[in-house]
Amino acid sequence: MTTTGHRITVEPGTEHVRVLHGGRVIAESRRPLVLRETGCPVRYYLPPADVRMDLLSPSDTHTYCPFKGTASYWSLAGAKDAAWAYPDPKAEVAAIKDHLCFYETEVV
Repeated sequence: MTTTGHRITVEPGTEHVRVLHGGRVIAESRRPLVLRETGCPVRYYLPPADVRMDLLSPSDTHTYCPFKGTASYWSLAGAKDAAWAYPDPKAEVAAIKDHLCFYETEVV
């Protein structure tokens, strides 16, 4: 998708992505979706089955992106709004629906 110089691509990744918090594995996936967006760092969106949802609690935070839609956030103990997802993304990025993205990820 390209709009006035802004571009977003979403593609299946082959990276092994891990999310750690306080020494504990929060998420680990070998099937991330890789989202590249103009002016932003590469983001890995992970399937919910690869995330320890039992360690996350829903937040009241919501943000709006004109290119992706409205994001909902989850917090970890000691880390407010550590992850987000798009429950109803724009059609151009529909693949990321319900996949979670974290601020702190590592590619193993």
